[in-house]
Amino acid sequence: MGKRGADEMKNQVLQVLEITNQDCENQKQQHPYAFHVSGPRNVPSINWRDLINSTWKDGNYKRTVIACFIQAVYLLELDRQEHRTDQIDALAPKWWTPFKYKLVETLIDQRDGSIFGAILEWDRSAALSDFVLMRPSGAPRAVLALRGTLLKGPTIRRDIEDDLRFLTWETLKGSVRFTSSLEALKIISEKYGSSNVCIAGHSLGAGFALQVGKSLAKEGIFVEAHLFNPPSVSLASSLRNVGEKASIMWKRVVRSITVPSSGENSSNSDEGAESSTVLGSKRWTPHLYVNNSDYICCYYTDPVEPESGDGGDKENVNKGGAMNNNNNNNVGATMNNCAAKLFVFSKGKQKFLEAHGLEQWWSDDLELKAAVNNSKLISRQLKSLYSMPPHHPPTKARLLT
Repeated sequence: MGKRGADEMKNQVLQVLEITNQDCENQKQQHPYAFHVSGPRNVPSINWRDLINSTWKDGNYKRTVIACFIQAVYLLELDRQEHRTDQIDALAPKWWTPFKYKLVETLIDQRDGSIFGAILEWDRSAALSDFVLMRPSGAPRAVLALRGTLLKGPTIRRDIEDDLRFLTWETLKGSVRFTSSLEALKIISEKYGSSNVCIAGHSLGAGFALQVGKSLAKEGIFVEAHLFNPPSVSLASSLRNVGEKASIMWKRVVRSITVPSSGENSSNSDEGAESSTVLGSKRWTPHLYVNNSDYICCYYTDPVEPESGDGGDKENVNKGGAMNNNNNNNVGATMNNCAAKLFVFSKGKQKFLEAHGLEQWWSDDLELKAAVNNSKLISRQLKSLYSMPPHHPPTKARLLT
């Protein structure tokens, strides 16, 4: 009798343990950041057909995959914080393996040990297992992905510190993350060639990606860039706008009381010659993805306002228009003044957290418009690339260890 009771109790304990394990497994599978829960739907898998017609030539597919890579960087840090070190339990790998990429390097902030970036490379072995014999056309050999601010205890202090750096000075060059990102981008550009490399970021990470990519472009090295919700608000920018308006008013006053001289015409001629200076025959054209309901990035859609009364030809100024995303190939030509491709979320008003989130950029019902207005903010941030003395050959970066 006693033995039977012990056996029954043992069976009950085993049943409870089994139910508990099943619950834990279900919770793990239903984690809100698991790829199958919050990742993109209906994304075609890479297969041998890509050798003929690459899915990477589709702008929507490329945007989706690059956004997933950035999400993976957020999850690399969350996996670290929540001690998911096992490859099976970790959330991050599921966000790059479906696209035949692998993690080769993580970028660590030495101030707090957090992961803020990652280098992902084309995984030839994984591709061969699915009979993909070579990398599809348009797929980068390597991607440097940078996350934005993560509102979690272990890393929020350093993230906010860099946020305030940009908010105050509109630059991130003083951050250790800028130095690490620039060095990593140089290394993979030298290893694979700049045409086979891509840099991408979201929010604060997009700010780093923009400034790192621009620094490399000043050395004559142009890499593809995809920037999601890049920061556009800063105290320095606000003060600059006040100064610009004051300068315009002063010029109007001066014009009203002076007569143009031959010296003034000479000065204008020199200014035109300087503005026409371009780095070789190429332009660096980053892709910017913004949402007008996101007050952090919405100012990228502000058009350049021509000065009135200056005798300029207003008909030559691009107005704030929009076109369907299917005409992406024509955007670069119509935006050659600011040398960027600007894509605007066009589904109407949203709450800030939704408008600033990364998940919107791979949603099934995403509606994008390619803005063709001459963006004031883009022009100001990139104009230094096109009025520079000839660049010197870059020094060779040290190899990754």
